[in-house]
Amino acid sequence: MCSGGFAKCLGITLMPLAIVCVLCNILLFFPGGTSVDSKYITDEVWYFGGILGSGVLMIFPALVFLGLKNNDCCGCCGNESCGRRFAMLSSILFAGVGVLGAGYSVIVSSVAINHGPICLFQKNETEKGWSYPFSNGDYLSNKTFWTLCEEPQGVVSWHLSLFAVLLVMGLIQMALCAVQVVNGLLGALCGDCCGGGDGN
Repeated sequence: MCSGGFAKCLGITLMPLAIVCVLCNILLFFPGGTSVDSKYITDEVWYFGGILGSGVLMIFPALVFLGLKNNDCCGCCGNESCGRRFAMLSSILFAGVGVLGAGYSVIVSSVAINHGPICLFQKNETEKGWSYPFSNGDYLSNKTFWTLCEEPQGVVSWHLSLFAVLLVMGLIQMALCAVQVVNGLLGALCGDCCGGGDGN
């Protein structure tokens, strides 16, 4: 497959991943599937890892990758393939943006999973309050700790599931953008098709 066609496949794959990440981040604003006061939403949700990192910043490289297949720039210096080579080279920059965006989402998701959600729990014998009952991921290996959170119902599994999806999607996005870096280098060095032809 020619480098432009391969880049288009990567772009087609990145678009739905970006949409899923945006939706996951939006759902995290409704812990346990319920509406709560903004001060009771986990801090890491406000970092917008899924909306900005794996969402908006991933849309740009995806659109660029989608357009590489049809890039028929007229060339330069008498070389008809020069325009396509330059387009493939510039795609590396956008792939780097994608890696940074997805990397940001992965970091935020990792911290959020380790930190755990904010919830209402029994702080001591006489006091209940909203805070973070877990620390250093100690709840991950012991589901009995999840019962510490009284409200919102199911907030721990909600928090863990959505941030885990963001983590996995971010890693996939980083891998796809890294592949495009290699593909872009090959396209810039060899032209759209290393074996010759016009790339169609």
